[in-house]
Amino acid sequence: MFVRSLSLGVVAAALMASGAYAADLMIPTTPQPIVEASGFSWDGLYAGVEAGGVFNGTPAVAGLAAGSTQGVIGGVVGVNFTVAAPVVVGLELQGDYVFGSGKDSGLFLALAHVGVVATDNVLVYAAGGVGGSSTAGVSTGVYALGAGVDVAVTDNVSVRGEVLGLGDFDGAADNFFESAKATVGVFYHF
Repeated sequence: MFVRSLSLGVVAAALMASGAYAADLMIPTTPQPIVEASGFSWDGLYAGVEAGGVFNGTPAVAGLAAGSTQGVIGGVVGVNFTVAAPVVVGLELQGDYVFGSGKDSGLFLALAHVGVVATDNVLVYAAGGVGGSSTAGVSTGVYALGAGVDVAVTDNVSVRGEVLGLGDFDGAADNFFESAKATVGVFYHF
């Protein structure tokens, strides 16, 4: 009887111990925090379209209709880099078709941007660069200086308003800015 009682005691102890081990098999884990990106990322490649007007003085940028307002529609491709939050720099190529007032022209610009992320979804920037204007096979060098505002509307899409003063390198003693280009655009950020 002693052996039987001892055997039952050993079996009971083994069953209780196995239950304790089963409870110890649970491995405690620390939940990982959910990290969400704050705001829109302006870094990377983007492309889009723009439309607006070119307002010409007298004289105008060579090739454009002097003293007139002309329509403009074009495409834009560029890239941005955050150098130190909130400062963003970028390079951009613009190709525009300028029409109206009997003088259709092509306007091509290579611009550098320096901007500041004003809020999570707003980028304010200054732009400057050079390019060319081509009318009826005659090309003239052009420079541009201005500013703009980009506003992110989704994770990959932004809208922009931009104003650039335009001048040319024709050597004439004329105003620094002979024309102004004002556009709005929609851009997809890759």
